[in-house]
Amino acid sequence: MTHFKLYNSVANLPNTWDALPVNDIFLKTPFLKALEDSSPSNISTHFLGVFSSETLVGIAIIQRVEMYLDDVFRKTSNQFFKRFGKILISKIVKGNALIIGNLMHTGQHGLYFDSGQISQEDFLNTVSEGTKELSQIIKNQFNKKIRIIGFKDYFEDDKIHKSEAFFRSQNLYKAQVQPNMIFDVRHDWKSPEDYIASFNKKYRRRYKTARNKSTDIQCRELYLEEVKMFSEKLYQLYENVSDNAGVNSFKLHEKHFYNLKLQLHDRFKLYGYFLNDELIGFYTFILNNDKLETYFLGYNQELQHQHQMYLNMLFDMASFGIQHKYKTVIFARTAMEIKSSMGAKPHGMNIYLKHTNNVIANTVLKLVVKYANPIRDWEERHPFK
Repeated sequence: MTHFKLYNSVANLPNTWDALPVNDIFLKTPFLKALEDSSPSNISTHFLGVFSSETLVGIAIIQRVEMYLDDVFRKTSNQFFKRFGKILISKIVKGNALIIGNLMHTGQHGLYFDSGQISQEDFLNTVSEGTKELSQIIKNQFNKKIRIIGFKDYFEDDKIHKSEAFFRSQNLYKAQVQPNMIFDVRHDWKSPEDYIASFNKKYRRRYKTARNKSTDIQCRELYLEEVKMFSEKLYQLYENVSDNAGVNSFKLHEKHFYNLKLQLHDRFKLYGYFLNDELIGFYTFILNNDKLETYFLGYNQELQHQHQMYLNMLFDMASFGIQHKYKTVIFARTAMEIKSSMGAKPHGMNIYLKHTNNVIANTVLKLVVKYANPIRDWEERHPFK
């Protein structure tokens, strides 16, 4: 018989959680522990186990997100959209949402089930039952109503889309979101030099210009004690970039990078950019089996253009992926054009979403999705010969 159990802490998860053949570090307990210890103030993570009799056959990550205006809106130059968006979100979104997945990272990092033990339909129905129970717990404990439920970030060829009947029965509608930019490491690239040699003249010249502008910068890996020592500065540099996003659904915990390094060790990498011994930028990534997952970064806004730090960070991450023989580098869904200019390709993604108040039509909710995560027009670049 299929049933579920809800857990509020990694410490309470069954011993068999990490024994599941999940090929995703974001679903393993070291990452989940780091997340639990340093989540954004408006996100709390819950864990759901799906059992067949007493055997764990599936897992889900469910995040309760408290959507408040100061968290969602940062600096934005467009005052009309800011006012319009605030009205829209305060009327429709403000309050609590349950997201099946990890809101803090692009991609499907919320679900796994053993298809040999349970069907997708049974698994999704059980997750849905668990979500309803969690909604009731939140209502009883905090007197907060869950307004939005979402399943996030599925590639267009994901098998989950075959469960149309499930999503229809739950009144969840499918929405397209910005693509995930993915850099495939070619077999003929044995070194970063091979990668650069494959550029056409225009983009090779662009690469050399970026590298020349960064000759005064020293890039080096920071280890646990240094991550701790530079915590305040790292957070300030992260905020510089995050606050300029305009719309954002969370702000990282100040000790997030330290906790990730503490739990993931060498599977979490943080590289700092130093100018005259001062930390002026950094980038991070997570080693996820054969995928290199780029994570958060930050830089000094005034020095970014002068030294082309962002572009150099992209090249550094691509070079790491090539040197260490990763299959792909996941560049996520921001700055699509510049990422395509160094070889990343867009992969379409979808979410499933519903508002729990039937009076509010899903067509109105679609406006919120468009506003918070607009499908921007952009021109894909083709840098290779």
